[in-house]
Amino acid sequence: MKKSELIATIADRGGYKKKDAEKMLNLFTEIVAENLAKGEKVTVSGFGIFSISERAARDVVNPNTKKISHIEARKSPVFRASKVLKETVNSK
Repeated sequence: MKKSELIATIADRGGYKKKDAEKMLNLFTEIVAENLAKGEKVTVSGFGIFSISERAARDVVNPNTKKISHIEARKSPVFRASKVLKETVNSK
């Protein structure tokens, strides 16, 4: 499902205009991103947890050239599905 299809589904099921559904979805993603940037978790009951994983700096080897490259430490967003979501996915 693409973003436009998700917006259409939200609008249809919720009885909203597509424009309003798009605003809600964009606001949700913006709020999640802002809180992750602050280092905070975002928990949506029955859906899952958005959090940050810290990855250490490391050296990697290109198998073709055998050249060693350094990758800086970074933060990566992580999503962990809730038990309810996992059960829903596996029941169908």
